[in-house]
Amino acid sequence: MPAPYPQEFRDDVVRVARSREPGQKLAEIAKDFGISESCLTNWMRQADVEDGARPGKTREESTELRELRRRNRLLEQENEVLRRAAAYLSQANLPKRFYPLVTELAADRIPVAVSLRVLKLTRAPYYRWLKQQITDTDLAAAYRANALVDAHRDDPEFGYRFLAAEAATAGQVMCERTAWRICSDNAWWSAFGKKRGKNGKRPGLPVHDDLVQREFTAERPNQLWLTDITEHATAEGKLYLCAIKDACSGRIVGYSIDERMQSRLAVRALQNAVARRGDVTGCIVHSDRGSQFRSRRFVHALNHHGLVGSMGRVGAAGDNAAMESFFALLQKNVLNRGRWATRQQLRITIVTWIEATYHRRRRQARLGRLTPLEYETIINTAATPAA
Repeated sequence: MPAPYPQEFRDDVVRVARSREPGQKLAEIAKDFGISESCLTNWMRQADVEDGARPGKTREESTELRELRRRNRLLEQENEVLRRAAAYLSQANLPKRFYPLVTELAADRIPVAVSLRVLKLTRAPYYRWLKQQITDTDLAAAYRANALVDAHRDDPEFGYRFLAAEAATAGQVMCERTAWRICSDNAWWSAFGKKRGKNGKRPGLPVHDDLVQREFTAERPNQLWLTDITEHATAEGKLYLCAIKDACSGRIVGYSIDERMQSRLAVRALQNAVARRGDVTGCIVHSDRGSQFRSRRFVHALNHHGLVGSMGRVGAAGDNAAMESFFALLQKNVLNRGRWATRQQLRITIVTWIEATYHRRRRQARLGRLTPLEYETIINTAATPAA
C-alpha cells in the first residue's frame, strides 16, 4: 500500500488548483504533481468541506471524534484499575504490593502505562521487579537517590555537597562525587546553581558530527539527504521554507513552509519526506548548525525514523553547498522575479515551481540531462531486477 501524501502537500496542491488559470484543466495540474485527477478532485472536495462550502465531516471533527473515543477508552481502563486496586487491598491475606496487580491487569489487556499512572508508580522499578534483576548496587543507588531527592525537595537552594550531608543524616552515606553524579543524572540543580546563557554570543554546539565532509554524492536514493532553511519577504511579512534534498537525484523529497522559523518547521519537513519516501532507515540527514536542527524535537524525529544526523561547521557555507545551490536557483527563478503581496501567493508559486518545474522539466547536467524524477525512475527500474 503506497504511503499517504503529507497533509501540507495536499493543501498546497489544492491551493494551486483553486488559483489555476481560466481554461486550465485539473488533469494538467494533477499530472504536474504526479497524482491522478480523481485524487485531486477528492482533495478539493475535502477542502470544500473544511472551508464550510460543502456538508461533511471535517478533519478536525474526525480527529476530535477519535480523541473522544480514545479518552473514553482510557477512562474505562482507569476506572477498572481503581476498582481492582480497591478489591486487591481489601483482602487481608495478600501483601499490599501493587506490582502483581499491574501484571494481572496487563493480562486483561489494560496497558501497563495506564495502571502505573493511576497507581502513581514509576515504570523502571516495575520492569526491574518483573525481570527479578535488582542487584544490591542498584538498591543502594536507589536509596541514595531517594535520600537526595527528599533533601532537594525540602531545600531546593542546597547544592550537591549540602544534599550529601543531608542524605548522610538520613542514613545514606556517600561521597560528594557520588552525590554530584546522581544529581547531575537526574537534573536536580540548586535554585541558584544554573547560570543563564548569553543569547547570541556564541554559536550552539553541534549535536552531530560532520559525516559528509563536503562529499555531496550518493549511489542510491535515500542514502544522503541535505536540508536547510531559507526566507523571503512579502507585504504580509516573511515566509520560511525548509527543504530536504536527496543528494543522489537532486529531488526535493520533503519540504514545509510557514510564517515562523521554529523547530516544528524542520520537523514537519522531515516527516513529510519520510511519508513520501517510505523506509529510510540509515539515511544521513546533513544540515548546518541552526537551532532548528539542534532542537530536541528534530533530534527525536531523526531517532524515531532511524535516520542519522550530520552537521557542518559554523560560518562555513561550503559544508552544505549542494543545498545552498538549490536555494540560489530558487532565488533566481522564483523569489527575485517580483514582489509578493501575500504569503499564500508566494507559497503557491514556490510549490508549483518545485513540483512542476524543478522535478519534471528542469534537466541537470550531472544527471545526464535528465530531470530528477526521470533519473530516479531509471535507478529504481535498474535496481528492481537486482533485488
